Amino acid sequence: MYALSILAQESDGGGGSGITSLLVLLLIPFAMYFFLIRPQRKRMKEQATMQSSLGVGDEVITSSGVYGFITGEEDDLFWLEIDDDVQIRIAKAAIQGHVNAGAPDTEAAESPDDDGKTSAATIDDEADDA
Repeated sequence: MYALSILAQESDGGGGSGITSLLVLLLIPFAMYFFLIRPQRKRMKEQATMQSSLGVGDEVITSSGVYGFITGEEDDLFWLEIDDDVQIRIAKAAIQGHVNAGAPDTEAAESPDDDGKTSAATIDDEADDA
């Protein structure tokens, strides 16, 4: 009789924690999706969009850190000029990004300002020459 009353007390008090445990277990897959899977898919989609927009003449960097200009394109390969008369074939998937995407013109940095003063880039070049 005493054992039955102990079992009855345990079953009454544990009901709330069972539902909480179940909710936590169901919440874990949703959290993994929103914090791990979804951002990774977004990065992969952006990378694929960037790689499909590349063309001849673009300056790029590869995943191994090699900079170069795209000089030709084949099925899933690019011809990359890394120095004068030095070209390599590289897989499109190995291109990490554009080098000067959205950078300001270098000619504007070297020209005199509107008030006749030279810019910082011109001053640095003159200091290197001296």
